[in-house]
Amino acid sequence: MLEIREYKVLFLEYLKKRIKIKEPKNLYKPITYIINLGGKRLRPILTLMSCDLFGGDRLEALDAALAIEMFHNFSLVHDDIMDDASLRRGKKTVHEKWNLNTGILSGDAMLVLSNQLLESYKGDQFKRLISLFNQTALEVCEGQQYDIDFETRVNISIEEYIKMITLKTAVLVATSLKIGAMIALTDKDNLDNIYDYGINLGIAFQLQDDYLDVFGDDDFGKKKAGDIVENKKTFLFLKTLELANAMDKVELLNMYAMEEFSEEKINSVIELFRKYEMPKLMEEEIKKYTFRAQKNIHNLSLHENKKNVLINFADQLMQRTV
Repeated sequence: MLEIREYKVLFLEYLKKRIKIKEPKNLYKPITYIINLGGKRLRPILTLMSCDLFGGDRLEALDAALAIEMFHNFSLVHDDIMDDASLRRGKKTVHEKWNLNTGILSGDAMLVLSNQLLESYKGDQFKRLISLFNQTALEVCEGQQYDIDFETRVNISIEEYIKMITLKTAVLVATSLKIGAMIALTDKDNLDNIYDYGINLGIAFQLQDDYLDVFGDDDFGKKKAGDIVENKKTFLFLKTLELANAMDKVELLNMYAMEEFSEEKINSVIELFRKYEMPKLMEEEIKKYTFRAQKNIHNLSLHENKKNVLINFADQLMQRTV
């Protein structure tokens, strides 16, 4: 087993070797730009680590790890276009740096490249990997559609929101782990439990993102309180709406009906979030899903030392401030 940072180094070295600018440059420059923009590299790290945990060869999982990271970044390019976002990881988004058409086409190419990377696996293994990968890709699209649908709805339940972030975020985290385990040829029970661990970890991760967007450090890498600016109906909004008195509920809904940017709007919404103790409630919700993820670990057929790697990883991920 490697340290988390060592998996990241291994992956970045492989990424640098495999992803290069070639002709036509206007297609591949944006791809190399977004894929090299940084980020936590959570998903490829999980693929390599999972393969290791179940006794596989981490080097055999590199193509799958890169396929997952390529798909993830494809989804970010297209999400940024749909959200009209100007920043990604503190830098210009692809469609802002180039143009809308370039963003769409380069994103499409990244989706194709992610599938091509899995072609290095043969026979039944390829069939199993591509089946899971494509099912996950479709679920991510479903999650994005729910997110878009929520923009024009007010009566969204917490359960609906959790379903949306499960599809949009958590399934790819879960698949990252399961693919690594599949390459290691572990059994079905382990595959099911590591996937469930990833689902719960992914939900906790997205809830943490929602929290950090509003209450995190200023170097979070995106526009501060961007979810409020874009009227995103996150857990913070939905839970506040559920708990608010009639007057505060009207104020919150009026704020989220405003399209224009306003510091006053941001401050007023944050004040309401604080009034209804959202930082405390978010912490409890994040802990709930982190605890569920850790319960999934206990069902794995792994040595206790290896289980502790997954437990510690979940703890570290939830302690981040950016």
